Amino acid sequence: MIKAILGKKLGMSQIFREGEVIPVTVIETGPCVVVQKKTQDKDGYSAIQIGFDSVNPSRVNQCLRGHFQKHNVVPKRYLREIRVDDSQKFSSGAKIKVDIFKPGELVKVTGVSKGKGFTGVVKRWGFKGGPASHGAGGWRRRPGSIGASSDPSRVFKGKKMPGRMGNKRVTVLNLRVAEVNAQENLLLVRGAVPGSMGGLLYVESEEG
Repeated sequence: MIKAILGKKLGMSQIFREGEVIPVTVIETGPCVVVQKKTQDKDGYSAIQIGFDSVNPSRVNQCLRGHFQKHNVVPKRYLREIRVDDSQKFSSGAKIKVDIFKPGELVKVTGVSKGKGFTGVVKRWGFKGGPASHGAGGWRRRPGSIGASSDPSRVFKGKKMPGRMGNKRVTVLNLRVAEVNAQENLLLVRGAVPGSMGGLLYVESEEG
């Protein structure tokens, strides 16, 4: 059985269990639908394409509309491909629900982190900054010297500099499932996951 699903981050909350307050992230997971199968003979690898979050057909371009019609599936907002050992075990239109996960199971969650825009080295990398007195005005949040002497006469690649912060694909490992609500398709994961509310998440079991 496949142990991965797409979901949407609804926000953070907390649950109480045996006198302990547990911070959790609420994820609306699925139901996802198998749209297409990739086979070893035809495509060179075995995988399935799953769709999440139904959308009005008028919001889908003509190419994707034909793709969904070919596989007799309602158009979906998000499509992702998942490698599997044998795609023949799945059929187009089959649903993948949140009940594939169990409370206490370890999962890893992948999403796109919040974008913070262009930031300096103090915010982006946690630099201490310069002195705030003794005539050092205007230098407090600057990075300082970035180069060496005449040898090597250049700035090393990967130097921590100002730049765009966030808006990157991030995977958080070893998050424990706190609760599974199959009726409302909700997955409660202990801890925080990347991204803003409403952002797309990919949840995968860590236990094979």
